[in-house]
Amino acid sequence: MKVTKRSSICDLKDCPTIYATDRGTLLVQGETPPDHGLKIPAHETLVEIPVELIKKAISDGLV
Repeated sequence: MKVTKRSSICDLKDCPTIYATDRGTLLVQGETPPDHGLKIPAHETLVEIPVELIKKAISDGLV
């Protein structure tokens, strides 16, 4: 899979970031919230990202 950084709210490698793939999908980097209380299938996960990242992705023309 080819991954391209599309939008981030900082220049470090450990910040919330949105990546585009060559599969026509997006990957989201964020923190895994330990206290969400939801039942998520074993093959899925949740990540928490700031609303500011979504706003930046929109202003960057990602969506």
